[in-house]
Parts: sequence; C-alpha cells; structure tokens
Amino acid sequence: MMTKLSIWISGGMLLLLGPVRAQSLTGIWQGVEKDTGESEYTWPAELRLQQGKGGRLFGVLYQEAGDRPGVSVSFQVQAVRTGSSLRLEHVRKLNETGRSPFHYWCDGSITFTYDPAQEKLTGRATYRPVGECDFGSFTLYRITLKSAATVRANAETTIRVSGRNVLWYADAALKQPVTTGNSYRTKLSKTTTFYLTQGYYPTSQSAVVPITIQVTGAKPTPTPATRTPARPAPAPVRPDTARLDTVTRRPALVVAPTPVVLPTVLFRLGTPELLPEGLPALNELAAQLQARPTLKLRVAGHTDKIGEPQKNQVLSEQRAEAVKAYLVKAGIAAERILTVGYGDARPLYPSPDARNRRVEVSEVKE
Repeated sequence: MMTKLSIWISGGMLLLLGPVRAQSLTGIWQGVEKDTGESEYTWPAELRLQQGKGGRLFGVLYQEAGDRPGVSVSFQVQAVRTGSSLRLEHVRKLNETGRSPFHYWCDGSITFTYDPAQEKLTGRATYRPVGECDFGSFTLYRITLKSAATVRANAETTIRVSGRNVLWYADAALKQPVTTGNSYRTKLSKTTTFYLTQGYYPTSQSAVVPITIQVTGAKPTPTPATRTPARPAPAPVRPDTARLDTVTRRPALVVAPTPVVLPTVLFRLGTPELLPEGLPALNELAAQLQARPTLKLRVAGHTDKIGEPQKNQVLSEQRAEAVKAYLVKAGIAAERILTVGYGDARPLYPSPDARNRRVEVSEVKE
C-alpha cells in the first residue's frame, strides 16, 4: 500500500487458506491492492503462479503505484503447502523502477480466499510495521475458459470465460478487437484462438491470455442451388515445389545467420509444451527447411525469470528439443537441427513477460 510517503509490496509471504483439494491456482491473476484506510490509493497488480515439484507453487508478484507512473516492483515468490493453507514467500527482487529515498516497498503476508465461480482471489494484507506500512486489501481475477473447449462446426455456440472487464481479440498483437465481456456467441468453422485481456486495473505487464476453441465436424455440403460446376482437377505439384511457393508468398519467416525469434512459438508456464497458436509458424519453418535441403538450423530455447536458474536452464533445453521433435515429425532430418538452451539469461522483456518463454532459430554455416 502507499502511505503518505511510502509505497509497499507484498514481498514477504502469501498465505492462501482453503481446502487442500481445491482447484489449481496456477496461472495469471490481475487486479488491484488498496489501502484499507485510504481507498483513493491503488496499486495495480499481477500475480503469476506455476506448479513446482512436491505440490509447491512459485512465480512472480508485480505491482505498480497507481498515482506514480514509472514506479513498480516485481518479486520472485515461492509457496509451500501446509495443511489447508498455502504460504508463498518472496525469494528475491527481480526488478524495481522509480526508486527514491521517500518511497519504499513493504513486505509481510496476505491471507486470500478463493471464489472458483468467479475465479477471484480476495485478500487482506498485514505488513511488517516499517515506516507507515500497515494493512491492505487485494482483489484479483483470472481468465479461464468456463464453457466447452470443443464445439461443432458452424453451430451456434456461446463461449464463456471468467475475468473482469474482459476484452477479446482475434490476434496476439491486439489489433483486431472481437467483443467485450464474459461471453461471446458465435459460429466457428475451424479451430480458433482468441486472445483475451482484462481491463480491470491493467498494468504495463498485463498478460494476453490465449483461449483456443477446438472445432469438430465436417463442413456442410453445399445445396444444389449453391453448388458450383465441377472444375478439372489441378495438375499434381511436387511437395517441395508447393512448400517453396508457400515460403515465397509468405516471406515473414526467413532463417538467417543471426537469430530470428519465432514470436508465436510460446510455451505453457513451467513446461516444454508448445501452445497451439505457434504451430502454423513451425509448419512454415518446416516448409522452408524442405525447400532448402542443405540448410541446417540452430534452435535456441529460452525461459522467463520465474523459478530457479538451474531448472530454467534444463527447461530451455527441453523447449528447444520440443521444437526439434516437431520439425522431425514434419519430415526434417534430425541431423539438420542443432539445439541449445540459455535458461533465463537472455530475456527480451522485463519480467514477468510470457514473450521471454520463446525459441529463436538461426542458420548454421558449415
């Protein structure tokens, strides 16, 4: 909380009370902290949690000072479950901006309650009595899919999600708005990924959450009134020629001696599991490799700064191997692909940011 001359952070420990068998709380939570005595002060917040070994949670807590642009802090935090509670302690400060002798971030503890219907965390913070640090209240929401993940092709369906002030987009760059709110009624003809954000106390680090709806069922057969005359079948084209044509028409991905980031090839938190929206870019990469049979590729894996550096190193290597495995399955010889991992040593964006969980590709010269 901010007092008259101070700014706080819940960098100490996070205590979540609730049944041990409660739904997983991993993911990205966004919202606000307010001073219980001075409600005009706000601190937009984002809490990113992921699952560790032995039932532990770890992640990053990020906050900004609502009335002071450029003042922010992020802490690495980790959690240990004890009975029916979850205690999350800060590990180290990852980044701080706008520091001055008159402003500081408090630490302490927060007791949260979880509302699964709204995917909402409500908490009361109690801070160590340093300066004017005292109490605060948290309200955080998480975007999750609440309706079916698979629908029939061209069937009227309503997609429902949790979250507060949800904004829907058709692209990861957030240039193509679709709708707003917690539901969207539509007809889908193919598997589609929407990109969602929350307008509830957004921060400069606010996450974009992809929601993919799988579509099953054949496309409807045209009626006689709309059926078009049959056309002669096109002459067969050799696969390599077809792939080369694809690369020529879509030159967005060009492998070069310097590393090229695959912007849509991202991974789920703490895993080497590829997100589905990255597969078109990998298919295009495979096509380029098919079209250039002498090309050898280096795939470099990266992570964000959440978690332990040693584990991040292993995870980055696994992510590079996941890309290699996908390309090999697409028909590329394994010996043409080298892999390397850099852990969390080479972030492109301030942590926390999902775009740091990436792969880069570059041409290997003989």
